[in-house]
Amino acid sequence: MKQQHPSRQECLQLLKEYQTPEHVVRHCKAVSETAVAIGRALNEHGYHLDLELIQAAGLIHDIARVEEEHWEKGYELASSMGYEQEAAIIKVHMRYSPFSPVECVNETDLVCLGDRLVREDEYVGLDKRMEYIIEKAKRQGHPEAEKRILQRKQETKAFITDLETVIGMTLDELMERK
Repeated sequence: MKQQHPSRQECLQLLKEYQTPEHVVRHCKAVSETAVAIGRALNEHGYHLDLELIQAAGLIHDIARVEEEHWEKGYELASSMGYEQEAAIIKVHMRYSPFSPVECVNETDLVCLGDRLVREDEYVGLDKRMEYIIEKAKRQGHPEAEKRILQRKQETKAFITDLETVIGMTLDELMERK
């Protein structure tokens, strides 16, 4: 029987085998590190989040990034390898909403949050990441996406505020410590 979650090394190997571009691999690493850091902080405050799942899903969430509907392709790929939990996170990461109430935070919440806080390969926080996504949508001819993105930003901001209350510091402070 397959182990529950692929290790960091196995995820990096999968990205290589799938020929995921290096800049996307760096992004995946940063999303994974961000999500795991938040998960670890929550676990220190009584949560029981599966950090191995968070790490693996974060690492391979954009494995098929260069393909159309990369979340579907990534879902199919992870699912075909028996990584059902990772596949489920990959499938929803682009349009995940709403986040869970803070007392029910789960691994999907954290991987999707990590993706909303990392631009390219660096943690930049919500404001800079959302500015980048809006500009990218406009460049790609989707100015109508701005309204939806700003709505998601407000949902995400409320979720972050709740997380920061639990961990007793801002996410910016947490990420400076990691």
